[in-house]
Amino acid sequence: MGNGDSRVRVRGLAARAGGWSARHRWAALGIWVLFVVLAMGLGSAAGRVDVDEADQLKGETHTAAKIISDAGIEQPAGETVLVQAKGGSAKATDASFKAAVADVVKAVDGTGKVTSVTSPYDAGTISGDGRSALVQFDMRGDADTAADRVQPVLDAVAGVQKEHGSLRIEEIGGASMQKQYQDAFGDDFQKAEYSAVPVALGILLIAFGALVAALLPVGLAITAIMATMGLMGLVSHLQPMSDTANSVMLLVGMAVGVDYCLFYLRREREERDAGRDAGTALRIAAATSGRAIIVSGVTVCVAMAGMLFTGLAEFEAMGLASLMVVAVAMVGSVTVLPALLSLLGERVEKGRIPFLRRRRRPGPGQGSRFWTAVLRGVLARPLVSVLVAAGALLAVAAPALGMKTQQLTLDQEFGDSLPIVQTYNRVNDAFPGGSEPAQVVVKADDIKAPEVQRALADFKKRAISSGASRGPVEIRLHEAQNVALVSVPLVGGSDMDRAVRSLGTLRDEVRPATLGTVDGVQAPVTGQVAGNHDFNDQLLGSVVPVFVFVVAFAFLLMLLSFRSLTVAITSIVLNLLSVGAAYGVLVAVFQHGWGASLVGAEGVGAIVTWLPLFLFVILFGLSMDYHVFVVSRIREARMRGRSTKDAIRHGVVTTAGVVTSAAVIMVAVFAIFGTLSMQSMKQMGVGLAAAVLIDATVIRGVLLPAVMALLGERNWYLPKWLHRLPDLTHDESPEPVAAPAPAHGESERLGV
Repeated sequence: MGNGDSRVRVRGLAARAGGWSARHRWAALGIWVLFVVLAMGLGSAAGRVDVDEADQLKGETHTAAKIISDAGIEQPAGETVLVQAKGGSAKATDASFKAAVADVVKAVDGTGKVTSVTSPYDAGTISGDGRSALVQFDMRGDADTAADRVQPVLDAVAGVQKEHGSLRIEEIGGASMQKQYQDAFGDDFQKAEYSAVPVALGILLIAFGALVAALLPVGLAITAIMATMGLMGLVSHLQPMSDTANSVMLLVGMAVGVDYCLFYLRREREERDAGRDAGTALRIAAATSGRAIIVSGVTVCVAMAGMLFTGLAEFEAMGLASLMVVAVAMVGSVTVLPALLSLLGERVEKGRIPFLRRRRRPGPGQGSRFWTAVLRGVLARPLVSVLVAAGALLAVAAPALGMKTQQLTLDQEFGDSLPIVQTYNRVNDAFPGGSEPAQVVVKADDIKAPEVQRALADFKKRAISSGASRGPVEIRLHEAQNVALVSVPLVGGSDMDRAVRSLGTLRDEVRPATLGTVDGVQAPVTGQVAGNHDFNDQLLGSVVPVFVFVVAFAFLLMLLSFRSLTVAITSIVLNLLSVGAAYGVLVAVFQHGWGASLVGAEGVGAIVTWLPLFLFVILFGLSMDYHVFVVSRIREARMRGRSTKDAIRHGVVTTAGVVTSAAVIMVAVFAIFGTLSMQSMKQMGVGLAAAVLIDATVIRGVLLPAVMALLGERNWYLPKWLHRLPDLTHDESPEPVAAPAPAHGESERLGV
C-alpha cells in the first residue's frame, strides 16, 4: 500500500468534518479557540446557579424545604456541646458538672459568634443515665458560611475542656463538622483533579514516545473541559448545577477527551506507517476512527441523558454536565484534531523521549505480541474461552446479588479519620437520634389557633409514647409566618435501619392521629434520615426508566451504526456483564470487606445509595468507547474481504495498543479518586477503575472475540424487514485486497 492509495472515497459526517478541517486548518483552529473563549467568557458573566436545597428532592423533603423558603425563615447553623462524664459516678446533678456546663455557656456566649445559648438544665437535654448533657446554640449569620466563623467557638470550648479534665467536653454541629472536614480533606478533590492531567500525560508519553503527540489528547481534553465549564454557567439558569456535577464532568471529560484523541492519532499513525501520504492517512483516520468517535460519543451522551430521568436535581446536573463535555470533546476530536494533525504533519513526532526512541512500533496490520498470543488461543478454542471468561465474570458479579445500599453514616463515611466522628457516636449513644433529628415543618392558617396548639402538644406526647423518639421534642414557633418547626430525635440514631422505622412511625402513625386531624395543616417530615429515605425511594423508583432508556437507545444506536442485529445484542449483553462484574467487586470489597485493605478501605456493610445507578450510566457509556472502536475495526476488515475469524484477529490485535493505553489512563485517573478519604469516593474510584480494567481486558480481549468467532457469519445478520433502517455504517468504502470476495448473499448480512 503505497501512495497510489491516495484516492480513497469517503462519505459521512466524520469524514466530511475531518476533510474540511484539514483543508481549512487555521479556520478550524480559530473557530475552536473562539468557541472555548466565548463559552468561558459568557459562562463567567452569567454566573453559575447551583441546585437549591428545596429542589434537591421531590416529596415531603421538597415540600418542607419549600414551606421554609416561602416563609423566608432563615435557619441558623445549630451547634451542640456535649458535656459527659468520662468515667466513675459523675452526674449532671454534681456541682462540678454544673460548673462545667456554666463555663461552656459563658465561654461560647462570650465569643459574640453565637445566639440562643440554651442550658441543658433549662431545655431538659440530659441523658437518661444522667451522665451526659447538651448545651445548644445557633451560629450567627448565614448558615452556609458558618464553618468560616466557628473557629473562635471551637477554641472557647477547647479552653473549657482544659479546665475540666475529668469531663469530656466536645462540640459538634453542622458548622464544626464542615470546618473539620475542610481542614482535613478540603484539598482532596482538588488534588485528585489536578493529578489526573500529569498522570494522563505520563501514560501518553509512554504510549506515543513523543511529547507533541502526547500533549494533543491532553490539550483537547482540557479545552473541552474549559468550554464545558462556561456552558455549565449558561445552562445552569435552566438546569441548576453543583460542585459534584463539576467534579464528575472533569472526570468524564478527561476520560473521553483523551480516549477520542488517542483513537484518532493511533489510526492516523498506523496509516502513515503503512506507507500512505499524510493527506490520505488523515482522510482514512477521519472516515474510520472519526466515525467510531461520533458513534461512541452519541452513545455516551445517550447514556448520560439517562440521569435526567431520575428526577433528582443532583443527578440531573451530573447527567447534563457529563453529556455536554462528551459532546464538546466529540466535536473537537473530529474537527480541531484533524486541523492540528494537518498543521503539524511530521512534527507531531517532535520531542521524542530518548529511552523510548528505540522502541519498534508494530508494522501495518500488526499489533501487540501479548494480545496476538491471547487471540491465538481464544480463536483456537472459542467455546472454552467463552465458558471460562463468562464463568469468571459471573462469579465476580455474584456478590452483587446481595448488594445493600444506603446513605453512609458519618462513621461509615470517614471511619476514625475525623475526631468529630467519635463525638457524633457519643452523642448518638447518649441521645439516640439527637445528632440527626427529624424535623416536622408545620404550616397552618393560624399557628396559634387552639386546635393547632392542641395538635402540636398531642404530637409531642405521641412521638415519645409511640417509641419513635425518646425526646426531648422541641417546638419552635414562627408566629409571623404561621409556621412551627418541631425537632424530634429518632430512636435508632446512627443505626439507619432503626431510624427509618422510627421515621415511618412518625409519618404513618403519629402525624395522622394528631396534626393530620386539623384541616388546612401541612406537616411534612424532613431531616437527615427523612432526606436519605426519600432519596433512596426516589432513586429506586427511577432505576427501571433509566435502565430501559439507556439500554434501548444504546441498542438502537448499535443497530443503526453496524446494521447488524447480532452486534447490537452482543454489545448490550457484554456491557451488562461488565457492569455486573463491577457491582460484584464493589460489594465484595466495600460491603463484605474482602481485600478492602488492599485499596486502603474497609468494609462498611453497604454501598452508598447513589453509586449503583451512577456507575451503570457512566460505565455503560464509557465501555462503548472500546466496543465501538474494536467492532468498527473488525467490521472494516470484514468489508475489505477478510474472513470473519481473520477480521476478528486483525480488529482486536490492531486496536489492542490503543485500547490498553486508553484503559490504563482511565484506570489511573479513576484510581486517584479511590485514594480520597471519603468512603463514597473510594467506592466510586475503585468501582470505575475495576470496571474499565475488566472491560478492556476480559470483555474486549477474550469474550468479544470468542463470541464473535462462535457466531461466525451470523455476526452480520440483519433481518430483511430491518433493511429500511437508516444506513449509518462505515464511512470508508472497502479497499480491494487479495483475499477472496464474500460469498453470494453475504453483502446483505454485512448491511452494504
